[in-house]
Amino acid sequence: MVVRFVPNGRDHDRFGISTGRHLGGAVRRNRLRRRVREILRQAPPHDGPGRDILIVMRPPATDATFPELRVVLERLLRSAHPPAEARA
Repeated sequence: MVVRFVPNGRDHDRFGISTGRHLGGAVRRNRLRRRVREILRQAPPHDGPGRDILIVMRPPATDATFPELRVVLERLLRSAHPPAEARA
């Protein structure tokens, strides 16, 4: 999984999820997108300016369990903006 961030000048984040055909058929790609959307829905919002965030899925993600996807995605999202106490 690869995550790219770009400031968007808004007060909230916007997400895009890229699942290419190299990941498998439509059922597999849609399942992966649903899992990522659920992880994002449950994730706490970040403080600070808004970002456009593109999540590019790679083939190993199709075999990952939901908890494995959650750990990796949360770690990648935190890497762009560490918690406020860590920045101070």
